[in-house]
Amino acid sequence: MRSFYSYIGDAWSSPREGYVGALRQNRLRDWRREMTVQRIDRPTRLDRARALGYKAKEGLLMARVKVRRGGLNKSRYERNRATSKMGVNAITAAKSIQRIAEERASKRFRNMEVLNSYWVGEDGKHKWYEVIMVDSHHPAIISDKDLSWVCNGTHRGRAERGKTSAGRKGRGLATRGEGTEKTRPGIRAHDGKGK
Repeated sequence: MRSFYSYIGDAWSSPREGYVGALRQNRLRDWRREMTVQRIDRPTRLDRARALGYKAKEGLLMARVKVRRGGLNKSRYERNRATSKMGVNAITAAKSIQRIAEERASKRFRNMEVLNSYWVGEDGKHKWYEVIMVDSHHPAIISDKDLSWVCNGTHRGRAERGKTSAGRKGRGLATRGEGTEKTRPGIRAHDGKGK
């Protein structure tokens, strides 16, 4: 017997089709008018939010964050001859767009910690992520057996320190075993050979 969340997951597996695709254009039009970090009442993707730790209770809030798409623009330097190694194409940031979204949400809601985030949409210029925020000083969170670990002081500034799921992927810590020998204890260890 399938759960309710599995049907939501099926609909979001191809977001340009089905009922998600029918809502997509209207949603994007409304989202473009919103603030960069917009607090929302409930998750757009309930299945994904629940899988990442969301609960409909006090002490948690959701924020939708708009970030730019694409890599970094780098100007061509002016010399007599255009070298083949000019280094203009494929210049990317050291962190992912999702990490930038998490950091913006963390900066907007300073008394809360980023629990996790997930993709909800994109157009030609922007991407949107929904970020799950947790108030680590709220009594409902402190007494919650699933979320009380966030209340420990070692988790302060999770997004900025790359401790979230997206942050660990960007630091090369998402997997263990062959190919990740140089990423521990941190990405700067072993003469920066980790990535």
